[in-house]
Amino acid sequence: MDFCLSALIVLPIATTVVEVHFVKFYRPILQYLVARRTVLATFTLLIGVVLFLLLLTTSGNSEVKLSRVYVSPLLSTAPKLITDIPDQRSVDSYYGLGAWVDSFDADPAYARSAPTVHPADVADMDEYGVRTLFLQASRDNDRSGMLISDPWILTNFLLSSHQYGLNVIAWYLPKWVGDEDLERLVALHEFEVLGHRFDGLAVDIEWTGGDLSHEERSSRLLELSARLEVIVGDDPLGAIVMPPVLTDEINLDFWPEFPWERIRPHFDVWLPMSYWSFRTEEHADPLYYSGESIRLLRSNLKSPNALVHGIGGVGSTDGTYLPNPGEPMASINDLEGFTTSLKETGSIGGSIYDWATTGRHARRQLNALFISVFPDLEAN
Repeated sequence: MDFCLSALIVLPIATTVVEVHFVKFYRPILQYLVARRTVLATFTLLIGVVLFLLLLTTSGNSEVKLSRVYVSPLLSTAPKLITDIPDQRSVDSYYGLGAWVDSFDADPAYARSAPTVHPADVADMDEYGVRTLFLQASRDNDRSGMLISDPWILTNFLLSSHQYGLNVIAWYLPKWVGDEDLERLVALHEFEVLGHRFDGLAVDIEWTGGDLSHEERSSRLLELSARLEVIVGDDPLGAIVMPPVLTDEINLDFWPEFPWERIRPHFDVWLPMSYWSFRTEEHADPLYYSGESIRLLRSNLKSPNALVHGIGGVGSTDGTYLPNPGEPMASINDLEGFTTSLKETGSIGGSIYDWATTGRHARRQLNALFISVFPDLEAN
């Protein structure tokens, strides 16, 4: 990869020649002895270093002052940066093929053993036609100790994606506790490095744990959505939602009386998680499950033209080795039905959750299918 963040930040200061003058008075003497290259010079220099170290360790003063330090970089790197960055975020980031990466894939603090997705993998995403990376960029009580996940990891993914022309949507799963959810979302909205920002923000609306009643949960969702919209202004917001086939037909107790119409004004793009791989009967059919979820979604929103980016999965097996997600996985044979559902419903884009559990043959086929479904979009 042409650009490496660590090289940009670390190399100019880490690879250096440091010349330290301990005592200005002795410099001419040391230079003379070294110039003569005598044994005495070497011996004297070693004795001086030892005495200096003894002085430091016995002085009782933890602060060390050096009279002068010269630093000269030996190596430099010419980073490749895209400087023509759009000032405005738009719904265009949700068009076409997407790829999903969560904390358990990319963040060593959460990975079960080692991360399965790295910033360098953005090159493969680009090769397989991905236009947008959906990156989990914060978690409640994030192990980074900050409002966002490890900023070095986020920065590498962001800059690498922009280098290859991919958009990056940051997403976060709120758990309806105090102001923490809003603070984390705002931190992602404001995150910037070298002029690069996330191209969008999406809220993962699915948490039903804890002791909250569904009425209180809906109330907190509405409050969070309204406050967030005020802060982001004209920037579009994505709503990652449970598929209405689940909430309206399969499990009516999941989130009763979900406030579809009331949250509609606060979001611009809808991303239903229509995972058919662990469903049965007609719900295991990607064409039906994805398509019907999108139709019910628009009906519940009372918005027949709502912009939808459908999500399918989980994963896509194709005979290659893949990490085990701990649940049944979709197959490469499901991809045509899924992409057909997007075409029939007039969706603006789609993706399989997630990148790590989608085989390389499935990625190639998904790219080909998306080119046929969305011929007007440039294949990256």
